[in-house]
Amino acid sequence: MNLKRVVITGLGTINPLGHNVPEFWGNLIKGVSGAGPITRFDASKFRTQFACEVKDYDPISYFDKKEVRKMDLYTQFGLIAAREALQDSGLDKEQENVKRIGVIWGAGIGGLQTFFEECRDFATGDGTPRFNPFFIPKMIANMAGGMIAIEHGFKGPNYTTVSACASSAHALVDALDLIRLGKADVIVAGGSEAAITVPGVGGFSAMKAISTRNDDPKTASRPFDADRDGFVIGEGGACLIIEEYEHAVKRGAKIYAELAGGSANCDAYHMTAPDPTGEGACDVMLNALENAGLKSEDVDYINVHGTSTGLGDVAEPKAIQKAFGEHAYNLNISSTKSMTGHLLGAAGAIEAIACVLAVKNDVIPPTINFQNLDPELDPKLNFTFNKAQQRTVNVAMSNTFGFGGHNACVVIKK
Repeated sequence: MNLKRVVITGLGTINPLGHNVPEFWGNLIKGVSGAGPITRFDASKFRTQFACEVKDYDPISYFDKKEVRKMDLYTQFGLIAAREALQDSGLDKEQENVKRIGVIWGAGIGGLQTFFEECRDFATGDGTPRFNPFFIPKMIANMAGGMIAIEHGFKGPNYTTVSACASSAHALVDALDLIRLGKADVIVAGGSEAAITVPGVGGFSAMKAISTRNDDPKTASRPFDADRDGFVIGEGGACLIIEEYEHAVKRGAKIYAELAGGSANCDAYHMTAPDPTGEGACDVMLNALENAGLKSEDVDYINVHGTSTGLGDVAEPKAIQKAFGEHAYNLNISSTKSMTGHLLGAAGAIEAIACVLAVKNDVIPPTINFQNLDPELDPKLNFTFNKAQQRTVNVAMSNTFGFGGHNACVVIKK
C-alpha cells in the first residue's frame, strides 16, 4: 500500500510544570519538580500526602461557570490542551473539510472526582437518589474527546483509547494509522487525566504503588535510583496535532517533526507488574522501529516509561539493552516523570511532546533526583541524570506501559 507520511504541526499542554508548552519545556530542561503537598483535598490521614498538581489552576480563566459545572476536571484539561495545540498549528477550520478532522483522546480513568462526589453524596444522604443530571456525561472517559470535537466542529473519526497509562500513546498510534491509510487529514490526538482525588490517591496507596516521601516531595520521583519507593501521581492534559504531510505542506504549516512509526502489544503476564524478562517492551520497540522503517542504531533518545517503581525501572532498561544491543550505550535515556509525576492516561502524550521538542531543539531533558544507581542496572547506560544534555536528536522514541500489560511505543524523527 502507498501509505501517507504523517507529521506533527501543533502542541498543547497543561500539566504540573506549566499551563502551556513554553512553560512546560522551560521547566523540563531546567529540571524542575512539579511535586508538592496535595491541595485538592485533605490528605492528612493518607500515607501519601503529596502529588504533582497543576499549579494555580482557576477554571474560570478558561470556561464560564455554567460550562465548569458540566465538565469533570479531566475534560477541562483536555479542552485547554487542545485549544493551545490547534492555535499553535495555525489550522483554519473555515478552510478545512471538518469531516476529515478527527479526535482520538486517551484517558485511563476519566471523571474519577465526579464519580466519587456523586457516590459519596448518595451514601451520606437519606437514601433518596438525587444525582446530578450531568453525572454520567461528566464521568465517562470518552467525554473529553467528544467535547473537543463539539467545541471545534470536527466531524471525523472520534473515540477514546483506554489502556491505563498507555492510553494517550495508543491514541497517537491510532492517529498515525488513520492518517497513513487516508481516512483523515488531521487528528487531534492526546490525553488528559485528573486522578488526584480521594479514591485515586487512596487506591494507589493501598497498592503501595506511590511514594510516601512526605518529608521531601520534590525528590520523591526518582526513577532508577536505588532508594525509589514508588511513583508520584500527576494530572493534566497534552495534545498533538497529527497531520498528513502533503496536507500540512499545502497549507504552509510549520512542522515540528515526523511521526514516523508506532506499535502496540501486550505482556499478557500480570495485572500490574511488567514482564520481568522485558519481552513485551523489547518487542514493542523493535516493532515500532520496523513500522517507521528505521534501525536500532538510528535512535538517539528514548523517553522511557520510568515511573520510579521497583519492578518497572529494572525491566525497561533490560528491554532496551535486549532491543538495541551495543547501541544501547550510545543512547540518551531519560524519564520526565521525575519532574511531571505520572499523568496516567495522559503520560504518553505529554512524553511525546517532550520527544518532539527534544528532536526540534537537540536537547535531552534530564532524569532528576538521582543519587544512587539501582545495583540491578548497568552503569554504562546514559540515563541523563540530573542535568539536560545537548546532542543532535534525529530520532526519539517514547515508551508507555499500562496496568494490564498494555505496551505502546511511538517514534518521532526530524
